[in-house]
Amino acid sequence: MQKMTKKTSALTFDPTCKPKGMKRLVLAWQNSLKALLWVVRNEAAFRQELVVLFASLIVLSVWRIPLLEKALLLSSVLFVLFAEIINTALEVTIDRIGREVHPLSGLAKDLGSAGVLLAMVVASVLWLTIIVSTTGSEEFQEYNLLKETSDRDK
Repeated sequence: MQKMTKKTSALTFDPTCKPKGMKRLVLAWQNSLKALLWVVRNEAAFRQELVVLFASLIVLSVWRIPLLEKALLLSSVLFVLFAEIINTALEVTIDRIGREVHPLSGLAKDLGSAGVLLAMVVASVLWLTIIVSTTGSEEFQEYNLLKETSDRDK
């Protein structure tokens, strides 16, 4: 984890003075963009997953599959990025609480990492399922015909 360059202030959060309306939306966008830039600069795993996202966008732009399947595949890659951001937020929070080694801190970080792994498994299953179903459609049709025939013979 990279250290933050700005010093923390002694100010406390006052939930009664939250911005409202359009100002809240603008500030939310600014904070989100600031966070995305931070994670790109400081997290190698996120940068690797961005490469996968860009590669996926290229593949999906030329691959002739239904729009719904493209959306599903793109969403699966974006879900991995989402999981990585949540994992990073968890790690940063644990580091903010304390740098000392503690079994619960390690467990929290490991659980966040497991969440990223599960997101990657989901994305992989979706990609492999659609790849196999589109490239091997004749084989699937033959298999289904054979299965239907054997089911009828029973």
